Amino acid sequence: MKGMNQNSRRKLVLALALLFAVNIIVICLFQAAPKAEAATYGPGSSGSMVRTIQTKLKNWGYYSSSVDGIYGSKTVAAVKWFQGKNGLSADGIAGQATLQKLGINTGAGNTGSSAQSNDLYLLARVISAEARGEPYSGQVAVGAVILNRVGHPSFPSTIAGVVYQPGAFTCMMDGQFNTPVADSAFRAAKDALNGSDPSGGAIYYFNPATATSAWIWSRPLLTIIGKHRFCS
Repeated sequence: MKGMNQNSRRKLVLALALLFAVNIIVICLFQAAPKAEAATYGPGSSGSMVRTIQTKLKNWGYYSSSVDGIYGSKTVAAVKWFQGKNGLSADGIAGQATLQKLGINTGAGNTGSSAQSNDLYLLARVISAEARGEPYSGQVAVGAVILNRVGHPSFPSTIAGVVYQPGAFTCMMDGQFNTPVADSAFRAAKDALNGSDPSGGAIYYFNPATATSAWIWSRPLLTIIGKHRFCS
């Protein structure tokens, strides 16, 4: 009986020692594992993502050199120009915030649901800034215009790209974009994302009381909602 107890104690000690060793190994591996970092591009970077950055900047008039996939001084200057125009720190480095405003999704730290949530928030913010006080259908129509642009070959292919396209929306220049978002704007954004389009397929809208551009007045009228004319 005594021999059995000693043997049992020996097995217990060995089991505890093994468990302790396994825990130590797991902790060490966890601490040593590299942490995921958001992609950042700057001088010396090259490849397909740099070509995408250059293409976006070129399409929007910030970059006039060749799309060669090499992050050189001209790309740095273009990124700085874009950052300065979009309220970012103009350091010439394309980090996550800059990539997002360019409408480029690197997939870093994002799931499908979080990306959808970001689109909803961005859409609601523009609707609130551009159409606060307008009839609800007019708010949905503003959201629909943004989504119609996403699907149009003449505009960027993402909501962020459309929203941050230079000169596209007055609210990006007069500070209204940064004001609190109205609750109705979130509902309108959801309806627009779900396919509602009171604008009739419009890709432009304007307030005739303030618009001075002859070009925007020349656009074919589709419908009028509240103070806005929606055009093709």
